[in-house]
Amino acid sequence: MLTEVSATRYVTPLREGGSLPGLVEADDLGLYVMKFTGAGQGRKTLVAEVICGRLARRLGLRVPGLAQLRLDPVIGLGEPDAQVQGLLKSSGGLNLGMEFLSRAIGFDPLVHEVSAEEAGRVVWFDALINNVDRSWRNPNMLVRQGDLWLIDHGASMIWHHNWRGAEVSAAKPYDASDHALAPFGPDLASAAAELAPRVTEDVLLECAGDVPDEWLVDEPGFAGPDEVRRAYAGTLLTRLEGLERRITMGAPDERPGSSVRAGRSAPAGRRESR
Repeated sequence: MLTEVSATRYVTPLREGGSLPGLVEADDLGLYVMKFTGAGQGRKTLVAEVICGRLARRLGLRVPGLAQLRLDPVIGLGEPDAQVQGLLKSSGGLNLGMEFLSRAIGFDPLVHEVSAEEAGRVVWFDALINNVDRSWRNPNMLVRQGDLWLIDHGASMIWHHNWRGAEVSAAKPYDASDHALAPFGPDLASAAAELAPRVTEDVLLECAGDVPDEWLVDEPGFAGPDEVRRAYAGTLLTRLEGLERRITMGAPDERPGSSVRAGRSAPAGRRESR
């Protein structure tokens, strides 16, 4: 289960995200990026962050640590921004905290080099969770001390917005030609051989088990939180079958950013993220 901490101070909004996450201090003296239940996308964004974040870690990918972050709405009383104050007031109770990565910088494909092996693992993982939010326009990746970190998985697993069509949605192909790592020649065959055997029903149920019950209650068509968790695991297993064959990349010279990268080389010391 995720560790539970309580927010003690709201530091600042992070306006890069569409859901307006905020940087907060917690009673464990840590800094967290808080994602709110009261944001426009609602609690399903947080569910996706937990399941995908936990699964990424099980597969050896770098993602920030997660925590259940309890918020007292009174914290928002001193916030001068009306939008932020409204978000804080509407998000009392349990929210999601993501470990703040100090000294991390945004991933830039023109500056940071990524190996074909690592690019393949990230693209394969994104295909599994159907992440549509890792494009060259919005990479949702950070670089910290030369290492690549994945963030923001709230737009993944879009089928959980319409469970009746989940099986059909899970079988759809994944177009990775717009992916931020497409120009690095992702080695998808190696990624599939390495990662697919590690995605088991037990692993997926463990990841879904870290989602708090209160984010899964009252889901239409389900008897309770555990049944919803089994639906997440089952749909991801359905998507896993034959996944590699359903990932399309496009020709290298057709991928966004490829022509720009062709004339650029990475700075010394940045040849590979590990």
